[in-house]
Amino acid sequence: MNSGVILQLEALTKQFVGQATPAVDQVSLTLNQGDLLGLLGPSGCGKTTLLRLIAGFERPQSGTVELAGRAVCGGGLWMPPERRDVGVVFQDYALFPHLCVRDNVSFGLKTLVRRGKLAAAQMREEALRAIALVGLKGFEKRFPHELSGGQQQRVALARAIAPRPSLILLDEPFSNLDVQVRLYLRQEVRDILKSVGASGVFVTHDQEEALSISDCLAVMRAGQVEQFGSPEEIYRQPSSRFVASFVTQANFLRAERHGEGWKTVLGALPASDQGAEEATLGELMVRQEELELRPDPAGSLVVRDRQFLGREYRYTLTTATGDILYARTDSHHRLEVGQTVHGQVTTPQPRIFPLPN
Repeated sequence: MNSGVILQLEALTKQFVGQATPAVDQVSLTLNQGDLLGLLGPSGCGKTTLLRLIAGFERPQSGTVELAGRAVCGGGLWMPPERRDVGVVFQDYALFPHLCVRDNVSFGLKTLVRRGKLAAAQMREEALRAIALVGLKGFEKRFPHELSGGQQQRVALARAIAPRPSLILLDEPFSNLDVQVRLYLRQEVRDILKSVGASGVFVTHDQEEALSISDCLAVMRAGQVEQFGSPEEIYRQPSSRFVASFVTQANFLRAERHGEGWKTVLGALPASDQGAEEATLGELMVRQEELELRPDPAGSLVVRDRQFLGREYRYTLTTATGDILYARTDSHHRLEVGQTVHGQVTTPQPRIFPLPN
């Protein structure tokens, strides 16, 4: 439930000494209370730097940061991290090895006690509440080396949540975990943050992770936000060829305009050519799940590889021109490697991205 804006960035820019271009370049975005924002993009696109600017670990050259309606950066003002009312979960957890779980979680509460915002007698109670919230009741006296990676990540989350900050920042929080742990923990983290009404910003380069747990998504490229919107909007209506390839992992078929349609290796296809009305060359976007396959000795595709993913198969296919395509189908109908197949595009009007003539 949104009750206002929790984070407002305006033209935020950061350029490191010795770099030719800014790491973060004129970024503006808004996050509503209670929402989770995913910062998605390839390595080096500026997403971690942006997170550090929000936290106060880096100072920008220009731009402003507002948290919960309060300016914390910009116009000559710069508040240090400890005064920004944010909780941070680092990629490597950053737990104190010599402190037990309860003392690690209590660490963030000591600042509130020093400022008179929390009674010292309540610190233990609040720490235990946060530990129970992340499912670690009974682990209070254990030390980090006695915990699994997933449990250490929960401790780091409890430490960030315990002071009840306005905003939780998570820097690739699941990247050091095994695949199965990562899958269930990312949903659990979302559930925990939602249960306490926390707002969050998390960095990831995993598009499936970003789509699954974000309320809104900022896809970054070369220090800029290429597209901002809901996961559904960005997946279904990517604003650029870069977003389409990075988020949807789609196939891109070279296409030539042919009458009312476009000529491709899969035949003549209609296309949604909004923004490409004058183009005669383009790339047609066909998502992996939008390519239907059936055996056909006269078909134009050959199955090069097959991966069984449980509920579906992922096929690698070669075209008559030697290009590679990918398709995902349900696991009820299996095609054999080396088999010739026909590919049918199931979406009525695939998106076309123009190419220079």
